[in-house]
Amino acid sequence: MADRFPIHDESNAPDAALEQLTATREEFGMIPNLEGTMALAPPLLKGYGALWDLFDETSFSPVERQVVYQTANFENECDYCVPWHTLLSRQAKMDPEDVAALRAGGRLGDPKLEALRVYSQAVIRTKGKIAESDLAAFFDAGWEPQQALEVVLGIATKVLSNYTNSIAGTPLDAEVQKLVWHKPTIKPRTED
Repeated sequence: MADRFPIHDESNAPDAALEQLTATREEFGMIPNLEGTMALAPPLLKGYGALWDLFDETSFSPVERQVVYQTANFENECDYCVPWHTLLSRQAKMDPEDVAALRAGGRLGDPKLEALRVYSQAVIRTKGKIAESDLAAFFDAGWEPQQALEVVLGIATKVLSNYTNSIAGTPLDAEVQKLVWHKPTIKPRTED
């Protein structure tokens, strides 16, 4: 798909994408293939950068933001984003067992973080039409109504990247190649 969705940098990107690509390089020290791909549609790239920055302004800690992001990446089967957010989760000093659990779609060790993961998963799976019991469980774990809505922002951010990667077949960057990921399959139980 590279011929339809080329990866851009400052030398070949549309003029309207240059400012965002420069900001991305300054923040990450490079331009990930995701942003290089998004540059083909400068408003998409700009929107993604804006949502990313806004999610950083929420009441969630860096670890909590990664829980929301990785839950969305897992649910949306984003082979590109899971490796990057594995690295970002480690940089945020997330418990290594929780990093592995998020990659496997498993339970987190901290009950409050697990409630955040389960709530985020429910929002994604139900397209926001969550059951009152899901919302109650989120609040019972110590989260606030503001945070119930802030999860929506994190999910929206990941929709932009997850869907872009699915459509464009964005190749994984060398920087995270050792963290390659494919959604695990759960084998049905067979009766003997």
